[in-house]
Amino acid sequence: MPAELGEPVARFIEHLASERRQARLTCNHYRRDLLRLACYLQAQAATWAALDSHDLRGYVAELSRQGLGGRSIARHLSAIRRFYDYLNREGLARNNPALGVRAPKAPRRLPRVADVDQLNELLDGAADDDPLTIRDRAMFELLYSSGLRVSELTGVDLNDVRLDEGEIRVFGKGGKERLLPVGRKALQALRRWLAQRPAMAVDGELAMFLSQHGRRLSARSVQLRLARWGQLHGADQRLYPHLLRHSFASHLLESSGDLRAVQELLGHADIATTQVYTHLDFQHLAKVYDQSHPRAQRRPRSRSRG
Repeated sequence: MPAELGEPVARFIEHLASERRQARLTCNHYRRDLLRLACYLQAQAATWAALDSHDLRGYVAELSRQGLGGRSIARHLSAIRRFYDYLNREGLARNNPALGVRAPKAPRRLPRVADVDQLNELLDGAADDDPLTIRDRAMFELLYSSGLRVSELTGVDLNDVRLDEGEIRVFGKGGKERLLPVGRKALQALRRWLAQRPAMAVDGELAMFLSQHGRRLSARSVQLRLARWGQLHGADQRLYPHLLRHSFASHLLESSGDLRAVQELLGHADIATTQVYTHLDFQHLAKVYDQSHPRAQRRPRSRSRG
């Protein structure tokens, strides 16, 4: 690679590492993305100073043809944008061609949800008097009953749960407080866990859910225990906390059709975030339609024999 293409990249990465104190992984990503563009410029017999927005859009189109998704291309453009800010300050370029260029819009992935009947079977499971199993059942029932994030679950303290009223107080993103209903099954599981909890808790610990050492349980532990629960009880997909939250939202919307209520229960600031579940609901309806309506799917016409 010509020095006029490679050396500015090397100096920029050194600038990021030494002056900007960027993480090594970030520097590695920037180096890789910029050297990829440098190779493209070399093939075009172009220079950094000559690159304009039109040329950069051609490069973005090439990345897309090579199979890169919108998020990966956006990361490339972010690196290029910062690189050209540096080149302009150093007098090596006069413009920033990345300012007016956007990455292709990445398709929004629909969250996965669990089947209602299978989820009921998994949560019922087999009766077990082991304290950790009793704790796990209470956690998983609560995740599905109230649509909690795993961070909200692990942050619950004893005084946040009102069993008689069937309510729980949680603190979501930005410390925003929500008061949520708790279902009958979850209340039963919580009462059973609370009978076991004193024998495990260390003095002064306020957390509702405890590790076997008597301290507040971590989010990672919840993830591992839920995955293990799914394996033990024959789940046909990997279980994780956000799957239960997604399932809560989708099943509730499917039954009620009340998008605003689901938004409030999930603690979404923007209803657009909640609207993804309307697509899930439509998928369910479309599946039922395809399977049930006699004229939903075209069947191949049999040929008459003459």
